[in-house]
Amino acid sequence: MVLLVVQILFLLLTTSSMGEHFIFNDFKGANLSLDGAAAITSNGLLLLTNDSHVEAVGHGFYPRPIPFKKSFSSTSSSSARNATVTSFSTRFAFAITSQFSNTSCHGLAFVLSPTAGIAGGVPNNYLGLFNNSNPGNSSDHFLAVEFDTCNDPMFRDINNNHVGLGVDSLVSVTAAPAAYFVTDNSNEPINLQSGFLIYAWIDYQSDRQLFDVSISPSTDPVKPKRPLLSQPINLSSVVEDFMYVGFSSGVGKLSGNHYIVGWSFSTDGAAQSLDVSQLASLLHPNDKARSRTYVIITSVTAVAFIVIVSIVCLYVAFKIQKKKKEKLADIMEDWELNYPHRFPYRTLYRATKGFKEKEILGRGGFGKVYKGVLPGTSTEVAVKRISHNGEQGLREFIAEVASLGRVTHRNLVRLLGWCRRQDELILVYDFMPNGSLDRFLFDDAKASNLIWELRMRILRGVADGLLYLHKGWEQVAVHRDVKASNVLLDGEMNARLGDFGLARLHDHGQNPQTTCVMGTVGYLAPEVYKTGKATVCADVFAYGALLLEVVCGKRPIYTWRDGNGGEEEIILAEWVLEWWQKGDITAAVDQRLQGRYVKEEAELALKLGLLCSRAAPEARPTICQLVQFLNGEASMHRALEYMLF
Repeated sequence: MVLLVVQILFLLLTTSSMGEHFIFNDFKGANLSLDGAAAITSNGLLLLTNDSHVEAVGHGFYPRPIPFKKSFSSTSSSSARNATVTSFSTRFAFAITSQFSNTSCHGLAFVLSPTAGIAGGVPNNYLGLFNNSNPGNSSDHFLAVEFDTCNDPMFRDINNNHVGLGVDSLVSVTAAPAAYFVTDNSNEPINLQSGFLIYAWIDYQSDRQLFDVSISPSTDPVKPKRPLLSQPINLSSVVEDFMYVGFSSGVGKLSGNHYIVGWSFSTDGAAQSLDVSQLASLLHPNDKARSRTYVIITSVTAVAFIVIVSIVCLYVAFKIQKKKKEKLADIMEDWELNYPHRFPYRTLYRATKGFKEKEILGRGGFGKVYKGVLPGTSTEVAVKRISHNGEQGLREFIAEVASLGRVTHRNLVRLLGWCRRQDELILVYDFMPNGSLDRFLFDDAKASNLIWELRMRILRGVADGLLYLHKGWEQVAVHRDVKASNVLLDGEMNARLGDFGLARLHDHGQNPQTTCVMGTVGYLAPEVYKTGKATVCADVFAYGALLLEVVCGKRPIYTWRDGNGGEEEIILAEWVLEWWQKGDITAAVDQRLQGRYVKEEAELALKLGLLCSRAAPEARPTICQLVQFLNGEASMHRALEYMLF
């Protein structure tokens, strides 16, 4: 303790008469205090946060506290609190890149903090500075200049591209749209998350108690004559004797990169100008070499193309004639004779008019689906083409598909047969004239056809289909991709669960799990991400997401936008749970129904959806129990026994 006091006294004596200053034209080898996602890149950039698709904060601070008040010898705490804050100045260059050009990845802030790091700061619109329980108060002693790319009404933001001065709060004392003054009276806007370098100047004049902030683009790296922000402010009660200086940022799931490229700081004098020629490049160091290589390769390729084009044309003409004869020929290996329901390739080719683009019904992760009419009949079919690598895996897949051809249930799309052509597998299903459920659910014009009674009938139908797969057939079939786009509607709007291209079969009594993570984000159960294994419990989780989706008319993960351009990514299950906890769960029902629904059924469906969304597989009901609940054969009070808050 005595040694610490001596060190502090030494700092007071040596720094009271001279200003503190430093400069980093790049951050290679820089001794900074970093936490969270912050890191120094190999080419010398300070990267506060990155586009890793997870919510994160990043802090980068100068490692030593800096004296900010001139009267250190006073023993009175009130005198120290009201002591004059010294002038200070900082220059830095930064860049913000967004993962998507039309969405905000949030911004960054230059910060004066009592500590080298900010405990409790959370990501998203809090910029790593504050949190829900502490949105800021006078005891925090924070000063932040925000370069904000999010319009948050809670903090009274003026738009989604602004610069603001915050004192112990993210509600700005003053703010202005991001711009720089070309002349005294005209300015040019600057897009903070354009990905291009932006220069910033922050100056506090102690004698005038004036706080100035200026920015300019990389094309004009000179401090504007007129500042963007100029705010009279007395910082005596905000700034403590010693403060840390640095940067803070926080990102959500729609993430981006926040770079500090260079930084200088000084007290009692202007900060040293950055040397533009020494700043680390935001581009990859090998980009120029790659560009030269690309020019050379392109030139050589062009010359080579001219030489060989005539030879290729002759060869192609010969191959076209040969392929016309081979195109429709069936090449079938002996092992394929063991599996029934095989269609000749020629039949499917003619049914789809040669797999023409205009016959495409939809596209999925595994391939395209075509509409077809079987030759010589009026039978309409859906033909799905799936690419597959490896003969052994293809054999197993065909064996399972052939088995699934025996599955018949009124709420399952019937698999009529299959065909193999080299590494391509073709599946043939019954054609569903009304298409998929999501095309009705997320089209306001078509959604009017989805009255409440029809929605409940669809949900019960899907549950019946899953029950047959899990319990009613000779083997356990794990569907693995239950979602609205895989719920198809026949001519009478009856629900049929489709896409068995992802299903896997198991004998009853065995552990029904698969070992490859497949499916759709928002419907995948947590344990599938962790173990890579899908089970019937994972199907129940996906069905729960479908329950909430159909009742609420919203996707499992959707983007909420306010009227001021702000947006937030919402998890539907969490949103519905909040309404339940408020005692008004039916407020989550699709507003397009205009109140025309059965309240008891809506409450049942929503609560079952939440029950299926439980993180622990054993806490979810079985599909058999769900069918009983939906059909009124069991009391919902049993389901509530599973639910814990």
